[in-house]
Amino acid sequence: MPERTFSRELRVPVSVNVLWAWHERPGAFERLSPPWDRVRVVERSGGLTDGSRVVLDVWPGPSPVPTRWVMMHRDYRHGAQFRDVMQSGPFALWDHVHAMRADGANASVLTDTIRYALPLGALGDTAGGWYAASTLDRVFRYRHAVTAHDLTRHARVADRGPQRIAITGASGFIGRALSHFLTTGGHTVLRIGRGRVEPGNVDITWDPARGVLDPRALDGVDAVIHLAGASVAERWSGAHRRAILDSRVQGTALLARTLAQLEQKPRVLLSGSAIGIYGDRGDEVLTEDSTHGTGYLVDVARAWESATAPAEAAGIRTVHLRTGIVLGAAGGALAKQLPIYRLGGGGPIAGGAFWQSAIALDDEIGAIHHALFTESLRGPVNLVGPAPVTQAEFARTLGTVLSRPAIAPVPRFALELLFGAEMTREVLTSSQRVVPARLLASGFTFGHATLEAMLRFELGR
Repeated sequence: MPERTFSRELRVPVSVNVLWAWHERPGAFERLSPPWDRVRVVERSGGLTDGSRVVLDVWPGPSPVPTRWVMMHRDYRHGAQFRDVMQSGPFALWDHVHAMRADGANASVLTDTIRYALPLGALGDTAGGWYAASTLDRVFRYRHAVTAHDLTRHARVADRGPQRIAITGASGFIGRALSHFLTTGGHTVLRIGRGRVEPGNVDITWDPARGVLDPRALDGVDAVIHLAGASVAERWSGAHRRAILDSRVQGTALLARTLAQLEQKPRVLLSGSAIGIYGDRGDEVLTEDSTHGTGYLVDVARAWESATAPAEAAGIRTVHLRTGIVLGAAGGALAKQLPIYRLGGGGPIAGGAFWQSAIALDDEIGAIHHALFTESLRGPVNLVGPAPVTQAEFARTLGTVLSRPAIAPVPRFALELLFGAEMTREVLTSSQRVVPARLLASGFTFGHATLEAMLRFELGR
């Protein structure tokens, strides 16, 4: 059985104790899982200590069929190393050592070393060895980038100590990633959701339509992040139009009223919003000081932001997170486009002349974290990258990153047939050339400032 060895080192500007703690906290596995491979945790017992077991279903790339991985932790040495050994799965051998050592008082080195062998012996190694090696390189470039970004961001505010943070929409595309980011940083996340309490899924129950939220459950939280709201990315029936508005305004108003009543109020409320508040503005460069536009989504966003008024009146620092197109392989607009582009069917939409303002999911959660701890930020804050592009440039760049042609035009009438004229006009082809003026002025540093950098990171390319 031919064996191969993969090894990669990462130096980070935090102590080895901080590096170790990040890996041992809930959410570390999820933070390190590449978003282009869907992973489901089937079973998990213990943490990283000897005998702990993890069972995973992994869907590699676009595969509709998962592979089952059964992993056992061994050779646990607190603050120094832990080891994953495959009991069953797609490899004939998989033995992964995560080793950590100090490199001075305020720096440390992580070394990932994997001994592995492919099935079918020499034949399997000859046929698939190059692919396995390139895949490992791709995966660990991503994992080490996430580790470095997260640790650096947490280190900047380490003196503020661990926080208790309540989140609505924690099961959504952004909320899931944000929750794992916060828990690995040592914070306690309280997930506000519908249905019964179920640790890890719902910690605090609410029902915005009925005005149900127990204030006692939020008493003493340090911060609240409100991300819940019905998706705008589907055909708008009359019922769905109402759901888009009601899910945002009712939930925000209930949350703001409840927080205002608390004896011990949170220091900050970060409330979701969207750059749709600017409307369709052609080539105009838009900042947080720009006027609002016109249209249904503008009215929704205006009502959404206004609903936070009770919290603001109660002295709670309130930030409106005006989010653009969030790019990540595991969800959102990019995940919906990827199958078409991978088949070579991508291209400019409705001529492609309108502007799009995107942000990598990694920077989205970094910007939310920055807003949590930056006292000077209040009111509207644009969560977009610093370099908006036209939709035609977006199509060309995504095609380049995927090594696929992106020249198949999508006419406006086809979109209107599929999604209706109103949604096509307000969501799919609205021109919004938005820049993150307040984020930049407050000292936020983007990890992925250009569209190509965003796509290459989030897609592992």
